[in-house]
Amino acid sequence: MKTLFKNIKGDKAIWAVAGLLALFSFLPVYSASSNLAYLYDDGNTIKYLIKHFAHLVLGFAILYGVHKIPYHYFKGLSIIALPFVIVLLIFTMAQGTTIDGANASRWIRIPFVGVGFQTSTLAAVALMTYVARYLSRIKDKTVSFKETLLPLWVPVFVVLALILPANFSTTAIIFVMVVMLVFIGGYPLKYLAIMLASGLLFLTLFVLTAKAFPGLFDNRVDTWMSRVENFTDKEKVDADASYQIEKAKIAIATGGVTGLGPGKSVQKNFLPQSSSDFIYAIIIEEFGLVGGLFLMFLYMLLLFRLVVVAHKASAMFGKLLVIGVGVPIVFQAMINMAVAVELFPVTGQTLPLISSGGTSIWMTCLALGMVLSVSAKREVQKKEMENIENPLDILSETI
Repeated sequence: MKTLFKNIKGDKAIWAVAGLLALFSFLPVYSASSNLAYLYDDGNTIKYLIKHFAHLVLGFAILYGVHKIPYHYFKGLSIIALPFVIVLLIFTMAQGTTIDGANASRWIRIPFVGVGFQTSTLAAVALMTYVARYLSRIKDKTVSFKETLLPLWVPVFVVLALILPANFSTTAIIFVMVVMLVFIGGYPLKYLAIMLASGLLFLTLFVLTAKAFPGLFDNRVDTWMSRVENFTDKEKVDADASYQIEKAKIAIATGGVTGLGPGKSVQKNFLPQSSSDFIYAIIIEEFGLVGGLFLMFLYMLLLFRLVVVAHKASAMFGKLLVIGVGVPIVFQAMINMAVAVELFPVTGQTLPLISSGGTSIWMTCLALGMVLSVSAKREVQKKEMENIENPLDILSETI
């Protein structure tokens, strides 16, 4: 164990935040999974806890392994990974899985293992790494819009187009993060404005086409519109559609300041997705406002350390990589929390490193491993500078 900690490199605060989130997750996941155990199993929640533990162990193994890889290797890996994830997204979409007639093609089943995997989360990490690589290459260069269209924007829109029919919220998050990254990377604002307009136009055309030809392809447009209408117009609220958010609000109101105590949630028995999408509501019910604010503090601390690591990175690619794969973790957490307290329409986004679910945990750890790789490189450079002898000392010894 001592050898393991000795080999851990990178920002220690990020390691601490990731560890605290993982440890804290066992309490709400174990509590919330009791509903699933009684509905779909024999009432035994231990196996859900073991499953969550296994997901975290594999996730932190990924984190540890990735953080040992020099981050400049991710440049080349992104070129290889992007076509691979595009093929995976096409395969996922071709499965045609539906829920109540709506497209829900988000998962593939890993052969031989039998574990489900959400391909869009891997696509997000690969795409952000690829965009960071491209922006670092054109740094301090004068480029035309036509020059950037094929190598930058075509891959972005291909990935987004493949994710959109089944998962609008993930598509929107990825697009917002890409826009943020290219803005920070110094991409010309007039070109960025063109792509923003193109993105909105593409979304509008997709929605209009889906509404005009509902049998052309399966989609979840009606679900998206229903969620937005429920959020914006309280008079048109559909009782069934608003069931989740109403139960989440009851859980939050019941929690008060200090909460009911670990495992004592009542709404976990009624709230669908209580161990994943709406786990924050269960956390507040059991740990109160104190627990909810503590969790928010951890994510804000993670954001602060991400900014610090990005600022200290010596290479442009390192800075953009930290922002591109790290900030979406915090952004997703904020959206999940906002949904639980009805500050945002229902999106289906999980709470990173807290919610149950293997894909979310693994891809979060992959992203944090890449961030820590950048941080570890900075530590190596700092030690090398400290080990360089002062030239005046060398001259005095020679004399």
